[in-house]
Amino acid sequence: MHSTLRLFYVAMVGALSCSLAGCGGGGSTTTPPPVTPPPVTPANPGVSFSGKAMAGTAQPIVGAAVQLYAAGTTGNGSASTALLTTTLTTDATGSFTVPSGYACPAAASQLYVVIRGGQVGASPDNSAIALASALGACNQIVSASKFVVNEVTTAAMAWGLAQFLSVGANVGATATNAQGLANAFATVANLVNPTAGTSPGAAFPKTGVSPAAKINTLANVLNNCTAAASACGQLFSATTPSGGSAPANTLDAAFNVVRNPGNSIAALYAQQASGAPFEPALTAAPSDWTLFINYAGGGISVPSGLGVDSTGSVWVASYAGVASKYSNTGNPVFANGITGNGLMSTYSLAIDAQDNVWIPNQQSTGGFGSVTELNSSGQPVSGANGYSSGGIYFPEAIAIDTNGTVWIVNNGNSSLTLLSSTGQPLSGAKGYTSSQFEFPVAVAIDGNHNGWVTNYSDIDTVTKVSADGTQISSYACCNMPDGIAIDQRGDVWVANYSGDSISQLASDGTVISSGYSDMKASINHPQGLAIDGSGHVWVTNYRGPSITELAGSAASSPGQILSPSAGYAGDAKLLEAYAIQIDASGNLWITNQGSSILTEVVGLATPVKTPLLGPPQTP
Repeated sequence: MHSTLRLFYVAMVGALSCSLAGCGGGGSTTTPPPVTPPPVTPANPGVSFSGKAMAGTAQPIVGAAVQLYAAGTTGNGSASTALLTTTLTTDATGSFTVPSGYACPAAASQLYVVIRGGQVGASPDNSAIALASALGACNQIVSASKFVVNEVTTAAMAWGLAQFLSVGANVGATATNAQGLANAFATVANLVNPTAGTSPGAAFPKTGVSPAAKINTLANVLNNCTAAASACGQLFSATTPSGGSAPANTLDAAFNVVRNPGNSIAALYAQQASGAPFEPALTAAPSDWTLFINYAGGGISVPSGLGVDSTGSVWVASYAGVASKYSNTGNPVFANGITGNGLMSTYSLAIDAQDNVWIPNQQSTGGFGSVTELNSSGQPVSGANGYSSGGIYFPEAIAIDTNGTVWIVNNGNSSLTLLSSTGQPLSGAKGYTSSQFEFPVAVAIDGNHNGWVTNYSDIDTVTKVSADGTQISSYACCNMPDGIAIDQRGDVWVANYSGDSISQLASDGTVISSGYSDMKASINHPQGLAIDGSGHVWVTNYRGPSITELAGSAASSPGQILSPSAGYAGDAKLLEAYAIQIDASGNLWITNQGSSILTEVVGLATPVKTPLLGPPQTP
């Protein structure tokens, strides 16, 4: 019975099919052609560009593998995204062309190209070759652009992206620090012209001193390995970090140099061969492998206070009564700076969450000082003469809390003034006064909205003040304390100007150390302090031509000096280095009172969120 029903069912279905679709004379059916889906266009397609891989200035790298990457977004040094899905190699002239249509993760994704392996001249394929060039944002690359990939672009990328680069040619930042990463790529473009493969960049500031000689020197050292594999062992030995693994290629070797700038200084310099391809180059071994740029212009004159805003622009307050603004690549925004508006005899500067700039003026016309507020465009917010109420009396220093409260240290009458974000007094008509204040010179804000003040006097104390002024406590800790900073754990770090040391206090005032010095020569009348994103402490030495790095409170040996015995940047000609700030790209910015120079040390510190409000935060 079941078989009969099945035959009947099949017959009925066949008849129905003929009635709906029609049956040909031979009983065959017509199958519709398959539908071809339209090609998928990437959401952020990249344009075609070409490049040339070179060893030195004259030797093409032939048969090298080429890959284009987009920087990662899951953390500093996180995995990048490879954008080319087909094999691309350099031709007999070292040239290559990246076709259009590759898919950028985002329109503003930062791109860079890496070439690996290849032959130089008659030498066999050299697997130790890895050279790179930072290109910039996907949506900023112009069609038919031409780029060079060589040792100079590699060295510049290693320095400029030092805090975002990791072994294996990965470049990445946190998703919340796109600005810091973009600024770091702009720094690379400041250091090298990617279309020519030469240093400095095409738009390098005319008011800056080019670091091309140091970049070319490292490039020459790398060239020994790219030109001949037999020289790579010497390079890799000199660039192996203490306790770490030896690099396997030139890019990782360059990365190790810039992340360990105090290592193998003479040994690396000695590898620069006679007749090396890149000039100008250093004629003697450097003090270390830090890369620095000195900037003038913008009206800077006896600079003191310093701050970095949310875009990475750098503001400087000069004692001569000038406020200067620089782009994140050191270009003066205002040719002669900003004057007037109450600016006079300034020692400090702070920037609020809206990128307004606050500058205390120790003197004022016919008064006892004032505080000038400028907006991000340099226009006055505080009127013609600045804020002067609330007990302001020869103000020396300033800091801004996360809640917008502005803390001002009055050196003239040993008091504190607190202002609202609109300049209104919060601490009464005379500010907070106490016998525990004695010639205060600096202030930092902790995570509980307390102010910590250094008393630059024989009492050698630091004073903790609650925001409402009801709780004031002092702690004997120091030796003529000056600069002060608070780290992520709430520990307080103090520069002992006369003691040539750094003190550390716990958040409850317990003195952890009354003075770290470790018998190192680099701490010499320390002035400014800054904490980076890893909690390391950075110190400017007012009477010494260097900066010092100390291990932070989370380290197994807090206060241990991590920089060389003479400090870092000894050849930067620092003169009376005063304030120091860290930006979201990991660059250190330093004011030099003695030379009226702004110094940038490229990529040396772990990035922090800017502007600095309260303790440092990871961007």
